[in-house]
Amino acid sequence: MTDPKIVLVSGGAGFIGSHICEALINLDYRVLCVDNLSTGSEKNIAHLRSNPLFEFIRFDVTNILSGVFEVDYIFHLASPASVPDYQNMPEETALVNSVGTRLLLKLARAAGAKFLYTSTSEIYGDPKEHPQSESYWGNVNPNGIRACYDESKRFGEMFTMLYFRKYDVDTRIVRIFNTYGPRMRPDDGRVISNFINQALAGGPLTVYGDGKQTRSFCYVSDMVEALVKAMFTDGTKGEVINLGNPEELNVINLAQIIRDQINPKLEIVKRPLPDDDPARRRPEIAKARKLLKWFPVVPLKDGLVKTIEYYRSL
Repeated sequence: MTDPKIVLVSGGAGFIGSHICEALINLDYRVLCVDNLSTGSEKNIAHLRSNPLFEFIRFDVTNILSGVFEVDYIFHLASPASVPDYQNMPEETALVNSVGTRLLLKLARAAGAKFLYTSTSEIYGDPKEHPQSESYWGNVNPNGIRACYDESKRFGEMFTMLYFRKYDVDTRIVRIFNTYGPRMRPDDGRVISNFINQALAGGPLTVYGDGKQTRSFCYVSDMVEALVKAMFTDGTKGEVINLGNPEELNVINLAQIIRDQINPKLEIVKRPLPDDDPARRRPEIAKARKLLKWFPVVPLKDGLVKTIEYYRSL
């Protein structure tokens, strides 16, 4: 028998990262889960700790990794991702997507590993193109309150492509749109988390602005399938790929759906819209369909049922 291939997952104790670790173990990869636990949690990976294919390393990837890891693949997911998290940790967010990305790319080059960088729909800013395709350069405020995240993600994309072009490292970039599901932190400040928490607590549900701003929500199992395919599918080297659900939904409609699943009598109240909040968000995923043969299949209402069940269990 040959030894299993080794996969390093930065941010592996986070929401999406922990699901990635689980999926890779189920595919018989050996997983090195690296996380500094600034937003991740050991609870997310507790069920994996006894598996001989799994190893957890508490480490901040903005520091130099001592020695050279023997690694075949790197999924770079480390970064605060919700608005409250990256605004509470702006410097850490900027560094993990710049310094951390460069250090992991250097590791990928030294080890001859394939590298996947998880970027974000936030690199499109408040878009003037709709839906957003990979060729769109975005409309981002470089000095705004979100810049620590969206500009550092753009910087991370630049470094990833630099290593692809200069050193021929086998890299790919994925831009993740809104994702939800079990293991999403209740206090992360994302819109689905907020609505579920408020509804379970008896309301009211808070909508910012007029609620007509749109988002597109992808269930975590669909996203994990896409991420795995993006790494292991032939022909993805050097590509930038949107990953998300192309179904577009008004935020106030989302609030109504969650309210109706928990308590239809709850009130919905409106508050002022935060600065730089994008008006529309919807991925164009033609490239994911073509390259990865992937399309999200979990309906929003079904995914919300599972997410609400998870929140009730906490």
